[in-house]
Amino acid sequence: MSPGAWIIAAILIPAIGALIIPLFRKSPNARETVTLVTAGLLFLCVMKVLSLFLAGGKLEVTVWQVTPALALAFRIEPLGMLFACVASTLWIVNSVYSIGYMRGHDEPRQTPFYVCFAVALSATIGLAFSANLFSLFIFYELLTISTYPLVSHNRTKEAMRGGRIYLCMLLGSSLLLLLPAILITFALTGTLDFTQGGILGGKASSMVLGLLLALYAFGIGKAGIMPGHFWLPAAMVAPTPVSALLHAVAVVKAGVFCVLKIVVYVFGIDTLRQSGQTDWLIFMASFTILAASIVAILQDNLKKRLAYSTVSQLSYIVLAAALATQASIIGGGMHIVMHAAGKITLFFCAGAIYVAHHKTEISQLDGLGRKMPFTFAAFLIGSLSIIGLPPFGGVWSKWVISVGALEAGYVMAVAVLMISSLLNVAYLLPIVARGFFRPAPPDDHHGDGHHGHHSSGDGIAEAPLACVVPLCITAGFCLLLFFFPNELEALIKMAFAKSGGAQ
Repeated sequence: MSPGAWIIAAILIPAIGALIIPLFRKSPNARETVTLVTAGLLFLCVMKVLSLFLAGGKLEVTVWQVTPALALAFRIEPLGMLFACVASTLWIVNSVYSIGYMRGHDEPRQTPFYVCFAVALSATIGLAFSANLFSLFIFYELLTISTYPLVSHNRTKEAMRGGRIYLCMLLGSSLLLLLPAILITFALTGTLDFTQGGILGGKASSMVLGLLLALYAFGIGKAGIMPGHFWLPAAMVAPTPVSALLHAVAVVKAGVFCVLKIVVYVFGIDTLRQSGQTDWLIFMASFTILAASIVAILQDNLKKRLAYSTVSQLSYIVLAAALATQASIIGGGMHIVMHAAGKITLFFCAGAIYVAHHKTEISQLDGLGRKMPFTFAAFLIGSLSIIGLPPFGGVWSKWVISVGALEAGYVMAVAVLMISSLLNVAYLLPIVARGFFRPAPPDDHHGDGHHGHHSSGDGIAEAPLACVVPLCITAGFCLLLFFFPNELEALIKMAFAKSGGAQ
């Protein structure tokens, strides 16, 4: 197959999977096998694209030339490659987990659930590999639309309301702010192609650059900068595998990925830094990092607390983009990976607790760690990685972003990252402490779940294996990422090293 064919295959594999899954709606085992095979094939395909890319191949393909200046086209660059690797790797683990969760909890409508999941992955890969803003916009919207049924999956009043907020905020921000930003960019430059060093250099006054930055920053609602973050906690009504997809694999990562990609390939970090128009975004991102952390501390609902934690962590990446130095961009790219591994672990744990013991509030978790040692140990590992303590991956991305902040002359940003880490400790570690060190309430029958849990004499009552194994694997990722940060850094650095002919 030609290099271009591999790119198309990566986007089409989940889409084809989505068409095959409904054929097996009567036999769950076959249906879930299709899901897992699709996820496995996507992963192999993305790895093939990665190997071609690292071998120095020029990977691009145009699918549809709309006008001479507009095309539905794909081109592999380092940030997109990184994002595709994260999404395709975590989809496998998330699929195994989904099977354990959806069955363990006897969820209704499982077939449409797996179909929408596959479509969302197809959109994510299309977004990652987009060669221009036109393609990016199409897949960005497709991702919103395909995840809406997942958010409102339970069909309760609350779920429908959460779904409406999700859809309205994400479509609204992209149509009212992101689309005009893309049109203005096109009017100024005559191109929408992602180009090494950016396309706006010398094409717009610093005022216009500032306006464009605002339109992009708030138009990409998936990046969750306050005040445009409400959809994220509202979307927590979804089943936990969906929350994991939203927070770790696809949606919010797509948002911050778009912010990074646009800063690097549309503005160009030098142009953006020289414009002097980034101070407000650095301030907004810093505010979001701290404010969302404080709100997180006040939440008793476990998934809501994790949702506000995500709002805070995403702004690390927006902050990194706004600092516009090579180090900060590399740190931001690394944080996409580090946060994905840590946060998917935490959501997996939240779901496992719910499947095994029907607990949703943090105040209900007293003593539960002794019944669910694997789940709570994994939660501890995910927490330590997000806090940024060695030997877990999260330490590197915070470190590199801090270096970038010092390079850019923003000591304040380093202080924000430090305070944020302390706030992370305050909202994550008490959850683990409650589980392991508080006595279980005497009237509580933790093990009375009716889904056949593995209770043994010593009172261990974990969720089904299909839930526990994935959360142990993702906790392992948090550890591995500590030891192999250089490969990530080298990949993202390529975004600056190769001259793409723009400069």
